[in-house]
Amino acid sequence: MKKVVSLLIMLVLVFSLTGCSGAKTAATGGESAKVSKNVAILTPYLASVTTNEMVESLKKQAADRSWKANVVDTKGDFGQLASRMEDLISTKVDAIVLVSTDPNQVKTQIKKAQEKGIPVFGCDSGYIEGMTMNATSDNQAMSQMITEYLFKTLNNKGNLVVLTYRPHPGVLKRTQQLDELLKKNTEIKTITEQQVQVPGPIENSRKQMESLLLANKAEGSITAVWAGWDEPAIGAAQAIEAAGRKNIVVVGIDGTSQAIEMIKKGSPLIATVKQNFPGMAEIVAKQMDLVFQGKKVEGTELYAPATLITKENAGK
Repeated sequence: MKKVVSLLIMLVLVFSLTGCSGAKTAATGGESAKVSKNVAILTPYLASVTTNEMVESLKKQAADRSWKANVVDTKGDFGQLASRMEDLISTKVDAIVLVSTDPNQVKTQIKKAQEKGIPVFGCDSGYIEGMTMNATSDNQAMSQMITEYLFKTLNNKGNLVVLTYRPHPGVLKRTQQLDELLKKNTEIKTITEQQVQVPGPIENSRKQMESLLLANKAEGSITAVWAGWDEPAIGAAQAIEAAGRKNIVVVGIDGTSQAIEMIKKGSPLIATVKQNFPGMAEIVAKQMDLVFQGKKVEGTELYAPATLITKENAGK
């Protein structure tokens, strides 16, 4: 009888321990599901107005979803960008977002992240194999929009200064579209194309434009400046205005508040294309959320809409 009682007690203890173990596992699973995701946001251009806007929007999107966001700015140093990305991969972050970055500069690191199962997203960056997706504007369409407006303003004749930065994937696409449109408008001549140094594109482009104005003093020697984004357009317009040069118009792309204000005031900067940078961040966050849920992204290259801004609609 004692043996039977002992056996029953042992069975009760076994089932009790099993139940406790099961309850503990379930609790752990529930806790694990609530663990915050760690998202790393990397850029070499945080000093840029538009890049900073995207980073701030991404931080807000992350906070709204209770994700932890760590921002890394390498101040134009791509070697440091690759090194910091290696560090983040080794810490096994849940996702990496490259903002305003040519992914070809960190191709090796993107491959390593993919091997470790860490998704890499782009926000106004390019898309290459190994990345999960990139959100941006349609850079070719924006370039066509602003370039056609400029050419129409010039009556398809003039001498053009091009201020650009081809290492940036978005600006590269815009500049390549300009190249194509120039081939079809042979009476518009490019007198020079200059790369704008970043960080500090406003100050640097202003100095470049000052030198160009001194070298081209004759009326009509420069009739327009095409800038690959707003900051060099702002710098060029400031130099033109300070020099008292008339009949030189400037266009840019991005739709920053400073550029729009200059358009409203009637400065040499006459038009820009406003990008939806918060919209890009929203797209990235939404696609990241899908990936965290084990779902597929809705596309590898997704676009946020853009709008042409001129003096007619700059204040609206």
